[in-house]
Amino acid sequence: MHLVTFLYVATVARLAELRREAERGDSPVPTAVIIAGLVTAGIAVTLLVKAKAEDWINGIPSK
Repeated sequence: MHLVTFLYVATVARLAELRREAERGDSPVPTAVIIAGLVTAGIAVTLLVKAKAEDWINGIPSK
């Protein structure tokens, strides 16, 4: 019975905490813009490394 009481009290406390008007943080839009920028930069770096690696591989003389 103690477990049921504990779960009930924990649930009520959590619901009360969620109902309060608290600071919810920044809008998700700036975060999405930052993520898109990081993805774009990652793709650019990957393509640059791929191009450099292909040039290096193509520069190796064959037998």
